[in-house]
Amino acid sequence: MKLLARLLILCLMAGILRAQDEPQPFSLNVNSDLMELHVSVVDEKERTVGGLTRDNFQVTENGITQKITVFKHEDIPVSLGLVLDNSRSIEPRKARLDAAALSFVRQSNPDDETFVVHFDFDARLDRDFTKNLPELEQSLAASKPFGQTAIYDALLLALNHMNQAASHQKKALLLVTDGLDNVSKAKLSQVLDAVKRSRVTIIVVGLLSADEGEKAEDSLTKIAEASGGRAYFPDDVDQARSYMEKTARDLRTQYTIGYVPTETVHDGSWRSVRVNVIPPAGTKMQLVVDYRHGYYRPDP
Repeated sequence: MKLLARLLILCLMAGILRAQDEPQPFSLNVNSDLMELHVSVVDEKERTVGGLTRDNFQVTENGITQKITVFKHEDIPVSLGLVLDNSRSIEPRKARLDAAALSFVRQSNPDDETFVVHFDFDARLDRDFTKNLPELEQSLAASKPFGQTAIYDALLLALNHMNQAASHQKKALLLVTDGLDNVSKAKLSQVLDAVKRSRVTIIVVGLLSADEGEKAEDSLTKIAEASGGRAYFPDDVDQARSYMEKTARDLRTQYTIGYVPTETVHDGSWRSVRVNVIPPAGTKMQLVVDYRHGYYRPDP
């Protein structure tokens, strides 16, 4: 009996040692409270400012200083959406604007994924997320301009698709249009609310006509700024292409800043975020900073 008991003990010990030697399943603790901001910094001449460190940034939420726990300045993949005007008025410039949008994609990170939404009388997803440039070219070339301008419906469709299907945490939409929304079922207020509830940066390139310019510029600027993006209003297609290429470079050189809010209550409220950038010592640069100025705290 003693020999049998010793054998059982030895077997149990061997089993424990084997279990310790076997690789354990990998687990990652993700802090769901982490808030990440993608911050663009340019000087007074619109030149990208690199070389900044964590100490150059100060972040507040609802006026309370936050401790920066994540700081990166690297080219990370982006989920992109091209939201392109397909109304009849765009037809004379469509081929060149399509080429400019493709140039925007080419200058982005090679691991980016891109989808295409066209809008005229309505909005539709013409190409789901892909990394294949010929597929994007095919989708743009196949679209024939007609009808009116459903910008708001297109943005809601693109935001919804981005939130449901994007693979990357960093997300951006490029909206290209030449006019004022005149047929959408959605209202500007609905779009602004959806933008604030998303984590998607929107870049607007608006080639606006003189009779619609002021009103359209106001609404498009509100949309871009609510997302932490920018709105550009070029004079011609060449300038539009230049803005798109600049934006592609800016996306690749953004700073990523993360923090865990000191106020941890999940109550669905709006949290105001401010980022202050301190120029490097010994410089007198005037810095312009683009970022999302707030977010809705998730409900419990």
